[in-house]
Amino acid sequence: MRGLNLDHLRMFAQVAELGSFSAAAERNGVTQPAVSLQVRQLERRYGLKLVERVGRRARPTAAGLELLTHIRAIDATLAQAEQAMTAHASQVSGRLRLGTGATACTYLLPPLLADLRRRFPALEVVASTGNTADMLRGLENNTLDIGLVTMPAPGRMFQVEPLLEDEFVAIFPARGPIAIPASATPQALAALPLVLFEPGARTRRLVDDWFEEAGLAAKPVMELGSTEAMKEIVAAGLGCAVLPRLAVSGAGRRDALTVLPLAPRLARTLAIVMRGDKPLSRGLRHLREALLGLRA
Repeated sequence: MRGLNLDHLRMFAQVAELGSFSAAAERNGVTQPAVSLQVRQLERRYGLKLVERVGRRARPTAAGLELLTHIRAIDATLAQAEQAMTAHASQVSGRLRLGTGATACTYLLPPLLADLRRRFPALEVVASTGNTADMLRGLENNTLDIGLVTMPAPGRMFQVEPLLEDEFVAIFPARGPIAIPASATPQALAALPLVLFEPGARTRRLVDDWFEEAGLAAKPVMELGSTEAMKEIVAAGLGCAVLPRLAVSGAGRRDALTVLPLAPRLARTLAIVMRGDKPLSRGLRHLREALLGLRA
């Protein structure tokens, strides 16, 4: 395709369609010699005769007829490309890759993503979950477009926008053998069977630091990656757990759980993170604005 002139192809097609160099020249507002030159350049490119005169009419040769078939296919493909680009310019479409934690994905994002789907049916948002380090790595490698993660998000390449604060709470079985303490202190929780997030998660690191600041080391009886599993374990009377309040703010198992704030208070900050040099497409701008709307 290198050096191929689409105007030459179209001019040749018009000569074949109209059967005349002069008619093609008149239709395009150019001189007949200009039309003849374009067709000759096309013939030189392929080393083939593409047009022959039969009487007063110009007709395509066998090679010219085959080239016409390909020109029609090229025109159809170009028309589809034009339509696709027009759609991108006039509507919000495309595929976006959002990385976040399991808690935010489960309890925060579903209504937001459903609203985006309703407003922009051609926009596909693919959400993946993992710990903050994995999400930042995906953003750095451009395998993710935007992240909703627990701060901090270090790195000069990142644009970080703090979004909301989510405090941690202790949950206990509402009924069962575990005595609920008057206050959810590190000392009180350390004396009970404790269920915590699995190691490696940013939220687990925050909870471990909270215990360490009280001079204690958290020794959980279970380490799980699912907040729903942690709530079920606690509701069954098998222990207590420390979770972000976001994970217990809905209905769910609230009737089977007792929720206490931690003392001293512990909170995390969720932030929107993108590469600073990430081009802001229409779809990505709408997704970012939707996430910023969670501040309210």
